Amino acid sequence: MILHELIDYQVLRLIWWLLLGVLLVGFAVTDGFDLGVGALLPFVARTDLERRVAINSIGPVWEGNQVWLILGGGAIFAAWPPLYAVSFSGFYLAMFAILAALIVRPVGFKYRSKRDSAAWRRGWDCALFLGGFVPALIFGVAVGNTLQGVPFRFDEDLRIFYEGSFFGLLNPFALLCGLLSVAMVVMHGATWLVLKTEGPVAARARSYGSLAALATVALFALGGVALFLFVGGYKITGVINPLGPSNPLMKSVETARAAWFANYAAYPWLLAVPGLGFLGAAGAGLALRARLEVGALLLSGLSIAGIIATVGVSMFPFILPSSLDPRASLTVWDASSSHLTLFIMLVCTVIFMPIILAYTTWVYRVLWGKVDAKSIADGQGHAY
Repeated sequence: MILHELIDYQVLRLIWWLLLGVLLVGFAVTDGFDLGVGALLPFVARTDLERRVAINSIGPVWEGNQVWLILGGGAIFAAWPPLYAVSFSGFYLAMFAILAALIVRPVGFKYRSKRDSAAWRRGWDCALFLGGFVPALIFGVAVGNTLQGVPFRFDEDLRIFYEGSFFGLLNPFALLCGLLSVAMVVMHGATWLVLKTEGPVAARARSYGSLAALATVALFALGGVALFLFVGGYKITGVINPLGPSNPLMKSVETARAAWFANYAAYPWLLAVPGLGFLGAAGAGLALRARLEVGALLLSGLSIAGIIATVGVSMFPFILPSSLDPRASLTVWDASSSHLTLFIMLVCTVIFMPIILAYTTWVYRVLWGKVDAKSIADGQGHAY
């Protein structure tokens, strides 16, 4: 037996669908509080010292947290080539806006304290705000469009044609998902600030975080209602072979009202996934009010994991439906790399993922504790 045949092709495809979800959740939970702190910066910090306290709360970890975004992009490229081709080309301008914001953010970290000028620092603080708000909004907008279907098609030679526009992405349901994304990262950023800071910054973060948690619950519920009433889902109507070749055109698909809820009807225990999103956000808000700092951060992270997992569970086995030609929709069973490629990637993941997790855990353990405003004012013990 050839080594890679030790694991069935169908099982490998499912494993990589799960791993893609893990990477997306990992990015949202770790870099999510970085983005949230940036988006909260103008509201929780009113003096230069307070802004430096907020910035230094994420100063030692924000660069490492972005590794999850790189891992996610790399996994899509290697494990799901058609998904990478459609999403990164079709959403090109949206991706450019995200990257521009993420590029401006580290420049803001590095340069804002280089000059003792109020105008100079206000400018970079604005850049840090945009670096947190814009990616959170656009990531949510992208998810909203994915749920509705993306305007792409394949010709008979499997060449991809995208027929959408940037402004076409900014439809009401997608913007609702964008607001939900902003609300959940603001909630997460607030729980981080409450954990890592003291005094006025922590007090304001507690207040804004409680509101963001409430907004997350409300927007998540509103999104579910809108998805059920106004957004048509997709369902496979023909036979699809989980062991077959990666050819999306070898199936038949049709749109149907409330199709994204079919998995919950078939497997009611899956309702625990969106339940985690609701209960995590509600619990984070209550924990903030009760001054349970670690609990609030953990519950916020669980809420984000539940919300993101809800999208994957609702759409399964679809990963990117097509609104132009439903038959061209990409699924777990017909959009992956080869059996051998997925196996080699899995072996590498089994080796290196524990190392990454162990190192990340060690870093957070070493850097545990609150940011001391006095040490920042004295010019010691801070990054920015």
